[in-house]
Amino acid sequence: MNMELMSALKDLEKEKGIDFEVLVEAIEAALISAYRKNFGAMQNVRVNLDRNSGEIKVYTRKNVVEALKDERTEIALTEARKYDPNYDVDDVVEFEVTPRDFGRIAAQTAKQVVVQRIREAERDMIFDKYYSQKGDVVTGFVHRVENRAVYVDLGNTEVTLGPNEQMPGEVYEPGMRLKAYIIDVKKTTKGPQIQVSRTHPGFLERLFELEVPEIQDGTVEVKSVAREAGYRSKIAVYSENDNVDPLGACVGPKGMRVQAIVNELRGEKIDIIKWDADSAAFIASALSPAKVVSVSVFPDEKAARVVVPDYQLSLAIGKEGQNARLAAKLTGWKIDIKSESQMSQMPALKVSPDPEDAQKPDPDDALPPDLIIQTEDSEETGSLKDKEAETESEA
Repeated sequence: MNMELMSALKDLEKEKGIDFEVLVEAIEAALISAYRKNFGAMQNVRVNLDRNSGEIKVYTRKNVVEALKDERTEIALTEARKYDPNYDVDDVVEFEVTPRDFGRIAAQTAKQVVVQRIREAERDMIFDKYYSQKGDVVTGFVHRVENRAVYVDLGNTEVTLGPNEQMPGEVYEPGMRLKAYIIDVKKTTKGPQIQVSRTHPGFLERLFELEVPEIQDGTVEVKSVAREAGYRSKIAVYSENDNVDPLGACVGPKGMRVQAIVNELRGEKIDIIKWDADSAAFIASALSPAKVVSVSVFPDEKAARVVVPDYQLSLAIGKEGQNARLAAKLTGWKIDIKSESQMSQMPALKVSPDPEDAQKPDPDDALPPDLIIQTEDSEETGSLKDKEAETESEA
């Protein structure tokens, strides 16, 4: 029977991934609890489970004292020296008190404690595993969908993809393979709580890291990400190695790398922008696919005024201001976009974070000529479907 127990513990180790020693300690703790329940709660006992044979022995532990007060936990020095003359005060004497049968209640108590300890060990193991993966992408399968919440099976645990973390228009079916980004991992009374998302900007960054070897090895660096999940995203990349084109590395041969990411995001458009230490040049690139005539930057206000050709104004702003909004998130600058005709009518237009205030001209606010950068073309920006977007705007 004992060998069967040890074999069962080793099977649990393989199946659950819990260390064998943790299981043995759980058994010992369970047997101590069961012994005290049935043979005296006040006794100080120790249980030893032989790791090889599975033999179980129970020992009562008594402290050596000069004057005996409680024979359940103490033993007189004179009595202790009958067993070993080397005993002294404050030593501990152990006597084997292994009962023949713990009984049904004791066995049930042991079972409950073992199950609880195993569950706690599993929870700790899951927490440690996913806490170390915080900020990474995990893959699972949709288990079920209830009340707009999607329950994803990761193999050894189940996580919930909340409505706010789901991509707009995405349909989830049981059995569907799904990738998600781990936002946070917390310990709760019900076990580890793993918060995942498919809308987080970090999800896009990690997908690029998975698809682009140059990002994995550090040759290409992701500087910033701006995302409106399900619609459009912008990602700024940079390489210190002049022989490496960061845009080409992210796009991949025939666009295969970026297309794989677009497929994972169910057709979300992605603009890949080359990061530039020159803020004006970076802002001009961030407004891709629009072509920029000039950029005026105001470092004190962290604001910029961008001039585009008249026929590019709607493309630069984007549908419902999306392109301009993403460019501002990507660069961290407030961006005011004007057409050439608007600038000719209001040459001293004041830059303001408030779009309504931005319409008020200030004759004293002339553009500093040293802060204006002229841009002929945005050839250093890579964008999916740029030509298609530009054609639609012109139409």
